[in-house]
Amino acid sequence: MNWTDITKGQGDEPEGVLIVHKESGWTSHDVVAKLRRLLGNSKVGHAGTLDPSATGVLPILVGRATRIAEYLIEWDKEYRAVLRLGETTDTQDATGQVLTRTDVGEVTEEALLEVIARFRGAQRQLPPMYSAVKVGGQPLYKAARAGKTVDRADRSIAIHRLEIAAVHGHDVTLNIVCSKGTYVRTLCADIGQALGVGGHLHALERRRVGPLSIDRAMTIDQVVGHLGTGTLGRQFVSLDQLLCELPAVVVNEEQAQRVLHGSPIYPVGVGHLPAASTGMSVRLKNEAGRLLAIGTHDTGNVGPIRVRKVLAHLSS
Repeated sequence: MNWTDITKGQGDEPEGVLIVHKESGWTSHDVVAKLRRLLGNSKVGHAGTLDPSATGVLPILVGRATRIAEYLIEWDKEYRAVLRLGETTDTQDATGQVLTRTDVGEVTEEALLEVIARFRGAQRQLPPMYSAVKVGGQPLYKAARAGKTVDRADRSIAIHRLEIAAVHGHDVTLNIVCSKGTYVRTLCADIGQALGVGGHLHALERRRVGPLSIDRAMTIDQVVGHLGTGTLGRQFVSLDQLLCELPAVVVNEEQAQRVLHGSPIYPVGVGHLPAASTGMSVRLKNEAGRLLAIGTHDTGNVGPIRVRKVLAHLSS
C-alpha cells in the first residue's frame, strides 16, 4: 500500500488522526470498520460517538493515536442543530415516534431568546433513555426499547455558546459549543419544554471537536481517493499536534530510554522544564523533537515525572 508522506508507526502502519466527515445513516462503528478495511486492518478507533442520523466531524484514531483517546474525548464540541418546536418524540430526535403535537403560534421571538439564555453556562442534564449511558451495568437504550424508564442521575455539563442562527417556521437553527457528555437532543427537548410547546432535535451536524474542524474533514469517498493517489498521509494529524496544548519536556538520551520503558524520570537535568507543568500532564520528547510519551509531573521540581502513556517504540 502506498503511504506517501504518511506519519508512520511501527513498520508501514499509519498513525495519527483522520478527520472524517460522517454521513447520515452511518454509525460511528460503521466508519471505524470501513477505515480498518481501507487501511489494512490497522488499529482504528474514534473519539466521540455520533448518532447514525447525525453528520459531521468524527475523529478517527489510527495506530498509536488510539492510546490518547482519553485526552481527545475531553475536548469541547461545536454543533449546528435544528430544533423543531411543537413536536416531542420518544427519542428526543427525528428518528423516534411522535408523542405530542402543540401549536407554536404563541411562541414569540422574545420568549425564545429568553429561554435560550437560560441554557447557557454550567448546568445539570439528565441523560436520555435512548442513550448508551449504563445504569446497573446495562445501557439505558435497552430498557427504553423494552418500554421501561430507569432512574438515572443527572450529570454536570457546560454550554459555552448557544445562539440562534436562523428561524424557519417551527424550525430553529442553533449554534452550540458544549462540554463533553452533552446530549444536544436533550438540550433541544428541554428548550421546547421550557417554551411550553415541546420540541425535538430535527437535524444535527458536528462542526468541530477541539481543534479538529469540519473544514478539514473528509468523506469516506475522499479517503478512498487519497488512498488511490498516495496522498492520504498528508491528511493525518500527528500525535504531537493533537497534544500540542500539553507543555513539552525535553529529555536526554539516557532519560529517553527510561521513558520508553515506562520508568519515572527526575526533573534534575531535564531541559526546558515548563514552570506550569507541575500538577498536570506533559509531553515527553527527545532532543530530536520526537514525541516519546505523556507523563505527569505532580510533585514540584524535586519529584518524578511519571510516565502515563508510552507513544514511541524503543528504537525511537
